[in-house]
Amino acid sequence: VITYQLERSKRRSVGLIVGSHGLAVRAPKWTPVYEIETFIGEKANWILKKLFEFEQRHAHSHKAQMVWEDGAKLDYLGEPFTVHLGALYTSIDTTQNRIWLALSSSSTPQQIQETTQSAIQRAALLLFETRLNHFAPLLKVQWNSLKLSNAGGRWGSAKSDGTIRLNWRLMHFRLPVIDYVVVHELSHLRVMDHSPQFWRVVGSVMPDYAVRRRELKQSTALAHE
Repeated sequence: VITYQLERSKRRSVGLIVGSHGLAVRAPKWTPVYEIETFIGEKANWILKKLFEFEQRHAHSHKAQMVWEDGAKLDYLGEPFTVHLGALYTSIDTTQNRIWLALSSSSTPQQIQETTQSAIQRAALLLFETRLNHFAPLLKVQWNSLKLSNAGGRWGSAKSDGTIRLNWRLMHFRLPVIDYVVVHELSHLRVMDHSPQFWRVVGSVMPDYAVRRRELKQSTALAHE
């Protein structure tokens, strides 16, 4: 027995997402429940496979859970960075692959984690805005506001009013992957579903989007659109 969370929206087709909270189903407002559950049944093998993969990866990540301390290592823009305490001010040094924190050696793991993530979030706002401004003219769209998200299993979203949400944890990936998510969400300002027309829009400015998308899907957020 598999439980799922059903979300209704203006999308044109049923979509499945396997994430940290299990199976989420997104469906058009007018689609009856029996059609949704028929679709789920047709994708049962895929769903079970992805649920198993997610559980395995989650178990692995739990074993290798990061210890927030001086010298901690994490991925930043696809490269290993080291966290260091005792700086005069908090900053991210991309020339030496270091994250400097204005914290003392007596700081708690929670303080180190929160300060590190705050620094990455500030950098994310600047980088995401730059990439949105780069790709929006190419796609002939206009975005109005950018908000950071921390949604499990979802890297971004776009509303018809031009509001873009991007998960700040994208900063762990290489820039080409971040650019894919930016282009993906901006393309929704022209086509709000995942129809062939939508993917043509994405491909018009990013011909290799499938390669970048595949790299993103190797993360713990596993989606079937």
